[in-house]
Amino acid sequence: MPFPDTHPALSRALAARGYAEPTPVQAAVLEAEPGRDLLVSAQTGSGKTVAFGLAAAPVLLEDAERLPAAGLPLGLAIAPTRELALQVARELEWLYAEAGARVVTCVGGMDARREQRALAGGCHWVVGTPGRLRDHLERGNLDLSALKVVVLDEADEMLDLGFREDLEEILDATPEGRRTFLFSATLAKDIVALARRYQTEAVRIDTVRRDEPHGDIEYRAVRVAPNELESAVVNILRYFDSPSALIFCATREAVRRLYGSLRERGFPVVALSGEMSQKERSDALQSLRDGHARACVATDVAARGLDLPDLGLVVHAELPVNRATLLHRSGRTGRAGRKGVSVLLVPYTRRRKAEMLLASAGVEAHWSGAPTAEEIRERDQVRMLEDPILTEAPSDEDLALARKVLEGRAPEVVAAALVRLYRARLPEPEELFEVPDRAPARERGPRERGPREANVMVEDGVWFRLPVGRSKNADPKWLVPLICRLGHVTKKDIGQIRIFDRETRFEISPEAEARFREAVAANDKAEMRVEPSAPPGERPPPRPRPAGKAAPHRKGPRQPGRPNGKPHGAKPPRRPRA
Repeated sequence: MPFPDTHPALSRALAARGYAEPTPVQAAVLEAEPGRDLLVSAQTGSGKTVAFGLAAAPVLLEDAERLPAAGLPLGLAIAPTRELALQVARELEWLYAEAGARVVTCVGGMDARREQRALAGGCHWVVGTPGRLRDHLERGNLDLSALKVVVLDEADEMLDLGFREDLEEILDATPEGRRTFLFSATLAKDIVALARRYQTEAVRIDTVRRDEPHGDIEYRAVRVAPNELESAVVNILRYFDSPSALIFCATREAVRRLYGSLRERGFPVVALSGEMSQKERSDALQSLRDGHARACVATDVAARGLDLPDLGLVVHAELPVNRATLLHRSGRTGRAGRKGVSVLLVPYTRRRKAEMLLASAGVEAHWSGAPTAEEIRERDQVRMLEDPILTEAPSDEDLALARKVLEGRAPEVVAAALVRLYRARLPEPEELFEVPDRAPARERGPRERGPREANVMVEDGVWFRLPVGRSKNADPKWLVPLICRLGHVTKKDIGQIRIFDRETRFEISPEAEARFREAVAANDKAEMRVEPSAPPGERPPPRPRPAGKAAPHRKGPRQPGRPNGKPHGAKPPRRPRA
């Protein structure tokens, strides 16, 4: 359906942007009773910024075609992060462009003096983060006395980040008659309490589908060996070939490591983490929006509030810590009616955790191995044959140059050169170890007893152990490359591998022992720490007794109370005097 009762200036802006019909949250906001406050629960990427921009238009513009001359701000939008605030400002700028709106941003990490001058020059909308807005308010740079509309975007995240006091001071400085729009992914008790304090008879709108996962996101769980996570990320990026992708890591160090690994392989990638300066973060995001970078490696905190264009792929390089993080990460894709893919990389040692995580989120994922190099090359062929460069009508200049290229050359030679040029811009896929799809240990029935042993022998080998066994799907197919990588050895340096229920013991040749010990000592992966071990074997036989000494004979049943069967308080018999 078309946008109902929209101001003409905003209608023209929507048409220019290709908005044919409203999203569910936009339709619900526009159909709400005029003049009321709004308490809205909506998913990330549902079009919230346009929704509150449209809802604010009747208050700000009334019957006028354009806004009055810029002076004291009429609208205030508060967002939890710098990136989200800047994104909201960009949306309001194009939405209110024909209405003559001037939008000023006040966010942490930017030049506060420049913001002060912009506020003094007058504006219609102020968009900012709580801390910076409070700072301008206390310094007298921000006057909210003429405010007509206040918007709290992603209020749940602002409270989670500890901005309650800042929000309360800002809202206490706003006039009584303003309209207040509160948007949140969830309507928890603290959100409802905030709404009761600062809203008047708010219309409650809930557009979040709680009984089913996001319908536009396809979830995939990819089995990988613990030592091949980075290689698996490479193959997933190559297989899906999304215009832009977001890769989540748990720590800043993991972001740096994966970013360097992808750059080394030739991927156009940027990184986002909390240690970066505002300029570095802004440059990284601009590279993604311009198409100069096609993937972003980020921590959860750095990726809050990101809205990347054409984001078709989210990769969980490290498993989310809980259900909320899984859904929040995955919700970066599959937005505004577009389809998206969310891929979880699941080491065999974490399979059970991944299954519980997906079950708690109500998500049904397709389980598979990582894309192989052969599958990626097959997709490359299809993509090359469907590339617009082969289907576009050539210009006269192109045809003239093509005829010169064909002079003295066979068409197959020219086509082969085109294939080489196409492949030259693509990073090579990784050769991954093929691993079987195994059910969790609890579903495999009775375990076979006794260790499994590799058919490799080394003389006088030194034994080590890994804290992973059959209960975590240990298998020589991925244990061998893991040992090689952790210990900087080759396959020929590894002797027997014996896999038990909760540990694996393996042999290293004496020639490689010193190198192996030095490498594993520097390993910081506590989950896969290598330790020295005794050789596995049978229980040692009992020590032989001295000749002529009989085994002790116990008379009668053991008496309770003492390990040796003697009652408490019993004294040994006196030895007769000589």
